[in-house]
Amino acid sequence: MLDEKILGILRSNADSHVSGEEMCGLAGISRAAIWKHIEKLRGEGYDIEASPHLGYRLVGIPDSLIPDEIKWKLKTKLIGKSVISYKKVDSTNTVAYGLAEKGMKEGAVILAEEQALGKWRQGRRWVSPSKGGIYLSCILRPHITPNEIPKITLLSAVAAAKSIRLCTALDAMIKWPNDILINNRKVCGILTEMKAEQDMIDFIIIGIGINVNTPIRLLPKGASSLKEELRRGARAEDVSRVELTRRLLENLESGYFLMKKHGFRPIIDEWKELSAMPGSRIKVIMQNRQFEGQVHDIDEQGSLVVRTESGVLEKVSSGDIVMAR
Repeated sequence: MLDEKILGILRSNADSHVSGEEMCGLAGISRAAIWKHIEKLRGEGYDIEASPHLGYRLVGIPDSLIPDEIKWKLKTKLIGKSVISYKKVDSTNTVAYGLAEKGMKEGAVILAEEQALGKWRQGRRWVSPSKGGIYLSCILRPHITPNEIPKITLLSAVAAAKSIRLCTALDAMIKWPNDILINNRKVCGILTEMKAEQDMIDFIIIGIGINVNTPIRLLPKGASSLKEELRRGARAEDVSRVELTRRLLENLESGYFLMKKHGFRPIIDEWKELSAMPGSRIKVIMQNRQFEGQVHDIDEQGSLVVRTESGVLEKVSSGDIVMAR
C-alpha cells in the first residue's frame, strides 16, 4: 500500500527531510498524490512536517492501533502478519469469528479502538472505552481437541503477563484461568472461543482486553489500568499501546510455537512463575456447587488442581475463583 510505502520512506529518513522530488521517485507517484497521502496520514495522527525548501519529515507517531504501526518492526512469523483495525466494533471476537468462518488465515489479528459489546466470560461484558485500552482478537488453527482449549487460554495469559511486565515493569500476576492482576486489581481479561467439528478444532479465537491508559472512573469496581497502577507507584505516565501490542503478539507467538514443539509442560512452568495462586486458599464457584480449598497444581490439560478441606484433589476446568483472605 502507498501509505505504508510513504511511511517507510519517512521512517528511513527520520533524522532528515525527504524532498518532494525524491519522494515522488521513491514512491512512484506524482507530487499531488504524495500530498494527498501525507494529508491522509496526518488525519490518522501522524505528525509530518512539510517545508517548502526541504521536503517532508516524520516528527511524531500516534499511539493508535493502526495496522502499519503494529506491524512496524514486529518480530513474528505468523501472528500479526495480517492486521485489521477498526475505530469501533461490537466485539473483536465476533468480527474475528466471522472472518475465520470465511477462511481468514491463522495468525490474523483484529483490533479496535473501542468495543460497544466487549465480550467476557459467562456472557458478561468487558468495558471497552475509546482509545484507552487494547482490544484484540487473534485467529489460530491448532491441531488440538476441544478439551485442550484451556491450554490456549493459559498460554495467552502467560503472554499477556510477560508483555505487561516487559513494557511497564509492573508486577503483573495471573489469576486462573484468564485474568491478569496488578496489586489484586484486574487489568486484563482473556476470552477464548472456538468452532469445532467432531473431535478436532476448526479454529480458535483468542480475545484479549487490556486496560492500558483508561481512566479509573470509566472502569468497573475492582478493575484498574496500567497507567493507574503506575500512578500509584508515583510514575504517572502513559503506556504505549502500540509497543505493548507488538510485545503481546510476539510473546503469544513464542508461546504458541513452544507448545507446538515441546508440549504444554513449558507453558505450565511459566504460568507457575507468573501466578501467585499455587499454595493459595481459594473458593471455587461452579454452576451447581461451591467449595474451598488450596491450589495444589495445574494439570497437563490446564485444569486447576485444588486440594479440598477433606484432603481430596479435585480438578477444576471451569468456574469462578475467589481468592480467600
